[in-house]
Amino acid sequence: MVSSKRTTRNASALTGWFKSSYSGGSNGDCLEIARGHADVPVRDSKNPDGPVLMFEPSAWSAFVSAVKSGELLST
Repeated sequence: MVSSKRTTRNASALTGWFKSSYSGGSNGDCLEIARGHADVPVRDSKNPDGPVLMFEPSAWSAFVSAVKSGELLST
């Protein structure tokens, strides 16, 4: 199901999807992640059956930390 490129074609094959509590109810530009997997699956909430990116837990943690600290804000 997961290729060496860290993707899978069909998000519906995975379970445990959720959106951040910071996401609005309008289903706008949101990402969802799924709990309970060895790697962290990420999908576009507008395309729940579409492709999924898979991140190693350490890479996902580093990304979340960078977002929280403002490192990824454009100047």
